[in-house]
Amino acid sequence: MRRKPWITALFLALAMPAAPALAAEAAPSAFPGAVGPAAATPGGRGGKILRVTTLAPDGPGSLKAAIETPGPRIIVFEVGGVIDMGRKTIEIKHPYLTIAGQTAPGPGITLIRTGIDVKTHDVVMRHLRVYTGVDDQPKRSGWEADTFSTVAAHNVIVDHCTFLWGIDENMSASGPRFTGKSVAEWRQGTSHNISFSNNLAAEGLADASHPKGEHSKGSLIHDNATGIVFYRNVWAHNVERNPLIKGGGQALMINNLIYNPGHRAVHYNLMNLEWVGHDYVAGQITAIGNVMRGGNDTDEGLPFLMLGGDGDLEYYGRDNLAVDRHGNALPEFGRYGETQAKLIRAKAPLAPVGGYTILPVRDVETALLATAGARPWARDTEEIRILFFVAEGRGDIIDDEKEVSAYPKVAAPVRAPFVEKDWNLATMEPKSGRYPGQTAPLPQEHLSARDRASRGEAQ
Repeated sequence: MRRKPWITALFLALAMPAAPALAAEAAPSAFPGAVGPAAATPGGRGGKILRVTTLAPDGPGSLKAAIETPGPRIIVFEVGGVIDMGRKTIEIKHPYLTIAGQTAPGPGITLIRTGIDVKTHDVVMRHLRVYTGVDDQPKRSGWEADTFSTVAAHNVIVDHCTFLWGIDENMSASGPRFTGKSVAEWRQGTSHNISFSNNLAAEGLADASHPKGEHSKGSLIHDNATGIVFYRNVWAHNVERNPLIKGGGQALMINNLIYNPGHRAVHYNLMNLEWVGHDYVAGQITAIGNVMRGGNDTDEGLPFLMLGGDGDLEYYGRDNLAVDRHGNALPEFGRYGETQAKLIRAKAPLAPVGGYTILPVRDVETALLATAGARPWARDTEEIRILFFVAEGRGDIIDDEKEVSAYPKVAAPVRAPFVEKDWNLATMEPKSGRYPGQTAPLPQEHLSARDRASRGEAQ
């Protein structure tokens, strides 16, 4: 019996698998190379363009005024030089912000005598230098700024920045431990989905003005902070917290370089004194392709990872390298508290690792010394000094910026207009492929006149 045409059509329709629904378009990355759970934050995309035209610490045309403007906004710079904030911390409280330090004419933007606290969401900050420093304040006198920290913030990317001379930490993600009644609420109430990539965090000041005394610290990830990513950063000359993950925190570390840690490199600590009345939550660290190199101040036999406190840590490690200043292998794991805390080794990464370009561990140091920091194409004297000393196995933990240098001088501003048509305003990347002041693809060593003469180079 022949089927009628409509019956045949119905039969075929029922027999064929349904066509898949069109997948929703993935949200675009904040910029090429953005990584982690915050990678698709819009920042200030589509908002008004605010032009920084003065190096004054506040007032019309200042960076501070642009930061304090509400609404989606992209901050660009028509001025380059040093902004002296006079020991006042910059607070970012309004969301949907992009700070495009890459738009500044050479020498870029350097903030001194300050720190930056991000207390909101959807912020992209790139290509800035922040040099906090003790500024002649008496020891333990109370000036204790973080060079950079998020405070109960989320969807934040900090990329290609240089953070030096922190009095508290150099580069952290913080917030309250316990907001709400459940672990999920705790995690929503503190910093989460924060990416730190391609930064230099160095020379946290040890015996300076912090009221607790010694406080040379790299990065603190506070209790219950999650979605924290460290990708291709350099920590150098910090006594501890390279980084420290606190109770219940979750962090992913890929291809970072830790040089000359003092007493601790990576460590985890859930402290009972801080969790009284709350059930413990296991923390998580995934570490892939990281390098730890001991230096002049590194304790003998210092492990790559140390466990303190009372809470358990789930840990996945692969292709990490830890050596002393002579290249001798250091232990992977150690303790600084004899408690019931357990290291629970995972068989697979505890955080998604797709979307990252993961270098073999022996390539990490060379790559990061060429690319980390605020303006790899035009580094300042501090960045050159620190990174070349890392390469040479030199440098020390310091108490005061005057031991190695001084604040850069506030000089006459360098000016250049920001020309919108020269930039991709969605990603704030230059259409030419070169940033302002970029004349060479790699950083160049700063040579003295005598060195240049001895090498036959032009004066």
